[in-house]
Amino acid sequence: MQTIKEEITNEIIINKSKFITILSYVSNKEEVNNFLAKQKNIYKDATHYCYAYILESFEKYNDDGEPSGTAGSPILNVLKKQNLTNVICLVIRYFGGIKLGAGGLTRAYSNSASLALKKANISYLIDGYNITIMVPYDKQKTIDNLNLDIVNKSFTDKITYNFNISHSDYLNIKNIIDSYLIKKENIKIKTDKN
Repeated sequence: MQTIKEEITNEIIINKSKFITILSYVSNKEEVNNFLAKQKNIYKDATHYCYAYILESFEKYNDDGEPSGTAGSPILNVLKKQNLTNVICLVIRYFGGIKLGAGGLTRAYSNSASLALKKANISYLIDGYNITIMVPYDKQKTIDNLNLDIVNKSFTDKITYNFNISHSDYLNIKNIIDSYLIKKENIKIKTDKN
């Protein structure tokens, strides 16, 4: 499976209508909702907020007032053709006064998504874990020397690490970290390796 590495924004003008496309990595529906709320707050006066997203086997699109099938579905088709997952594509339209017709809208939304994707760096998703461990201070160097992708590190009477790790890397250091394990959650990890 593939996804995008970072958020991408692209803008095009078609017959005086402005189409702003924003692509972002998302891992769950809560992130989708937060992303949409944030963008609608930034672009408050837009005419339409059409989008599509894919979360592994779940996909959804929304035409947001455009004629049925002319906005969200074309965006979704672009994402599917690129074999992407855990991604949302939002196309924000500022109506310019000229109607594009059903075919014109379909092409506009499809092109908007395609042009934004051309700017994206693609990464692969592999099986992994988000792990939280708690270690005494005298074990800090042991954990730090593992070169983990640390998401968070906090200090109290012990050190709490939260990190993402691939399934294969976890198996290599399982014996070191399992005795300190607090939580292990299955996730997908972005990587440049296939």
